[in-house]
Amino acid sequence: MASQNFPWSAQTARQRAVDAFDRLQSRPAEHAAIYTKAFDPADQDLHGDPAHPLSGALISVKALFDVKGEVTTAGADVLRACEPAQEDAPAIANLRAAGAVFTGLTNMSEFAYSGLGLNPHFGTPENAVFPGCAPGGSTSGGAVSVARGLADIAIGSDTGGSLRIPAAFNGLVGFKPTQASVSLQGGCPLSDTLDSFGPMSRSVAACELAWQVMAGRDVLPVKPRLSRFIVPENFGFNEMDPAIRKGFERVVRSLQSGGADIERRKLACIEPYDQIPPWHFTSVESRAHYENFFVNQASHMDPRVHARMGRADEISAVTYRQSLNRRKAFVKVFAEELGDALLLLPTTPILPPALARLEDDAVFNSLNLLALRNPSLANIADGCSIALPFVDGGLVLSAMLIGPNGHDHQLLACAKHIEPLLADMT
Repeated sequence: MASQNFPWSAQTARQRAVDAFDRLQSRPAEHAAIYTKAFDPADQDLHGDPAHPLSGALISVKALFDVKGEVTTAGADVLRACEPAQEDAPAIANLRAAGAVFTGLTNMSEFAYSGLGLNPHFGTPENAVFPGCAPGGSTSGGAVSVARGLADIAIGSDTGGSLRIPAAFNGLVGFKPTQASVSLQGGCPLSDTLDSFGPMSRSVAACELAWQVMAGRDVLPVKPRLSRFIVPENFGFNEMDPAIRKGFERVVRSLQSGGADIERRKLACIEPYDQIPPWHFTSVESRAHYENFFVNQASHMDPRVHARMGRADEISAVTYRQSLNRRKAFVKVFAEELGDALLLLPTTPILPPALARLEDDAVFNSLNLLALRNPSLANIADGCSIALPFVDGGLVLSAMLIGPNGHDHQLLACAKHIEPLLADMT
């Protein structure tokens, strides 16, 4: 993979980093709340290996990753007083070794516990594509950093869509890899069962490269290759904005014109899927990690996050274990039903909501659940998934592919194949 295929190089790294940092300093209102801490290029060693294809890439890092010498806040006020990290998280260390230039720690929903990206402690970054609207979460600042040209790649986490929702809301590619492919060490967890670490960028190739480096894999890009698609008739299409439905149907027609085999049918595995509430994992497992803060510093937490953590008290240990068992069985039946096909559906059923609407708790909770609904399927299935942007009727929209566990290379190959088809729709 030649470095000239990307907009970065080891030779231009310093100047590009300085330019991005200067933009942040000179126009603070425009870039408010994107970073919890921006890194000054003057304080960094920017001499990466010029032979590595990632060398010189400007990369923002979600604030839940350990970065040596920095406090890992995970967007939470209660973690501000923690000691700085003694070493990089393994995924971050791999990026640093490859010559990545870190632009800073990006803002996020507190403890990554929201699909809309609001944060009452560090502020909420404004959507880069839909002014005045939610940026998507929980990797909110990461998405906006790339969409505003402050970074080439954003590194984040995805528990129920936290890479793919902000990618969809800001016109980017967001890749949630199979969980086991990237070490979760050195990252503040939300759900040990559902968390995955991955990238966002402007292209599938850039996401693939970042993922391979994060995972410690050889940098060997897959060749574009079309897969069969299944459009599920019994999941993901109710309560949908008409503009998203219209745009998605145009995507289907465009892919069919490009030779894609697309089957519309009901998925048998959706029936057992409906018996696995994702909140069982996020509420119980987040409480296991942050119980001290939940009990003793409730007034310093986002009240919406605190309320969602509090739902752990609604279920018993037996119920939680039953959900784990059902999820394990679902991973197997999902992979068996898909076979060599990929699911194709809208990334989210809603457009980015106006921030003013989200001041009402009931509206926030309803729209948060809708934003998370479609992408959460991949996390419960322990699969891989990618959000791909396209434009219809002047609106920036997003289509999503989901594959079974371990089918990351197939997913990326197919995404590369259809990426130019979606771009031609503009």
